[in-house]
Amino acid sequence: MLKESQCQKLLIKNKLRNFLIPSIIFNLVMNSNIFKEKTILITGGTGTIGSALCKELLKYNPKQIRIYSRDDTKQFDLASELDEYENIRYLIGDVRDRERLFRATEGVDYIFHVAALKHVGICEYNPFEAIKTNVIGTQNTIDAAIKNNIDKYLLISTDKATNPTNTMGATKLLAERLTISANLYKGVAETKFSVVRFGNVFFSRGSVIPLFIKQIKKKKEITITDKEMTRFIMSIEEAAEFVISSMIQSVGGEIFIKKMRAIQIDSLAEAVIEVVLKQLNIEKKSIRKKIMGQKPGERKHELLFTAYESHKCYEMEDRYVIIPEQYLRDRDYSIYHNYPKTGVLELSSEKVEQITKEEIKEMLKKEIAKISE
Repeated sequence: MLKESQCQKLLIKNKLRNFLIPSIIFNLVMNSNIFKEKTILITGGTGTIGSALCKELLKYNPKQIRIYSRDDTKQFDLASELDEYENIRYLIGDVRDRERLFRATEGVDYIFHVAALKHVGICEYNPFEAIKTNVIGTQNTIDAAIKNNIDKYLLISTDKATNPTNTMGATKLLAERLTISANLYKGVAETKFSVVRFGNVFFSRGSVIPLFIKQIKKKKEITITDKEMTRFIMSIEEAAEFVISSMIQSVGGEIFIKKMRAIQIDSLAEAVIEVVLKQLNIEKKSIRKKIMGQKPGERKHELLFTAYESHKCYEMEDRYVIIPEQYLRDRDYSIYHNYPKTGVLELSSEKVEQITKEEIKEMLKKEIAKISE
């Protein structure tokens, strides 16, 4: 994280050159102390993104971070990892439980709503359970935020919410709509509700990479849905930094979309095979790739925004920002008018720059090294 003095120098430098101020630098200069001595709630706080957010937010010296999740083992593990910090509280609870959420949100300044059912196949087989967590659970957190008049609320969404073809994506789209609409019916509360939307997080728990590694170790074959399938992808660190900077930048009603490169599943599989085989000293010819075909609800390529959304989508250095169709009277969106509207009708993982196999291998080595530390 840049120090405020460094950011100020960069800000002055950009002013002198008549450049538009990069949004990340602007935010760090203007809001570098936004989380200092504040209380933050992270739902789903023991997951890959939630725990990464917690670690990154600790750098801002918050008064307290509340980790809200339903898995006591994961809470125990995270508490053991971060045992030197005295400003973290671990709260057992489910976003389906309104009463517990209302109590957990008392005295909170910021909510990062990360908790969700995220696996496409599981949500297809258990659709109403997905609704209970991703839709009703989101509404519960929104109601808790309004009741306790928190400052800002940010929903973490997914590219699968864009023109959804499966239950999980449909529930996350509803979660987005509930969140943005909360700005219109919150009454006297001053809470600002916004959304971030991005693709896959590299090496996150439950992602395809740990699955590939397990398959190589156990069966000496890996299963691929479609060789040409593509997915947007970024690192865990990038995800955490993007979410935090979006919270800082938000004025309420925006959907922040991370500019992301994409990865072809076959290239990913080949990279995993080469890296893991070298570690295990296994010959490549002994590993088979099995093509399984697309699963129910799964699509070949993902979208970060649609043609319908593009007319209200502004392009910044590191992100796209979709502002509400109906401007909120008490919100100032003029900062976005300094940036051009995107010239792209829809943003597909098939059309953006692809990460090379060699880059993937370096990313894999870095993540595997973290695990072995």
